Amino acid sequence: MDADQPEQTPDGRYIVVKGRRWRATDPEIPEDVSAVLRRHLMAARRAVAASHRNADPTGEKLARSRVHTAKVALGERGTPWWEQSLAERRRRWEAGAAELDAPGSPDSGTPG
Repeated sequence: MDADQPEQTPDGRYIVVKGRRWRATDPEIPEDVSAVLRRHLMAARRAVAASHRNADPTGEKLARSRVHTAKVALGERGTPWWEQSLAERRRRWEAGAAELDAPGSPDSGTPG
């Protein structure tokens, strides 16, 4: 196991961090798409923290929604990826990426 990678359960469905299981990212997501989704996830998490610090409940709600969208697209929430066909999984990550990349989205880099 790579020292930078968390421990995984034998079936590969979960990672183990400090003794707690978390659903693993869908291994079928192409690396370039996965990298973009992770970038959106981290930007949304930073936005949650900033909104919380600034006592901005509207901004925090929007940021938490974006975290959820990214985590569903990555297969870490929603229907478990191992219970979906490859076509369903592809639709899931493509829809999530499209939503997060949409013009006007907070971290899309494209004005609305």
